[in-house]
Amino acid sequence: MKVIKRNGTEVDFDSNKIYCAVSKANKNDVTDIDRMPDEKIHELTNKITERISKINRTLNVEEIQDMVENEIINFGYINLSKEYIKYRYKRALLRQNNTTDDNILTLIEGENEDIKEENSNKNPMIVSVQRDYMAGEVSKDLTRRVFLPKEITEAHDKGIIHFHKSLSWKF
Repeated sequence: MKVIKRNGTEVDFDSNKIYCAVSKANKNDVTDIDRMPDEKIHELTNKITERISKINRTLNVEEIQDMVENEIINFGYINLSKEYIKYRYKRALLRQNNTTDDNILTLIEGENEDIKEENSNKNPMIVSVQRDYMAGEVSKDLTRRVFLPKEITEAHDKGIIHFHKSLSWKF
């Protein structure tokens, strides 16, 4: 069985990831009464794995996580399902934050082709130039995630509108 990751690549299905995610959610702010016993987590994992094996297409990570969430509820662990939802949300925020880190690392390592070709008057391997580019990446990230409404960012990404130099804030 294969799974489509968030970046679009296909990888082998690993039921252990379900077990680990539910276990982590089970440890967070869940009272002893609401906590799912380990054998139930194994049962839940096996049930979802069996269900996935009967589906005649490759599922993406989000679809599997939705199945897990629903199955936790079906098992009667409502408070654990809430913790699992919060766990998913926190992981999504971490993934969102890491995109800026990845962009900055490509700058430092000299692997960002767009930056290399952006301005022939700037050497992207000079520390002060890298600093300026890093500030631009952080500014772009904050603009996308904090300053602009999601609908505006999506419209920009789809090419409906365009923000040129929208990241040059003057206070």
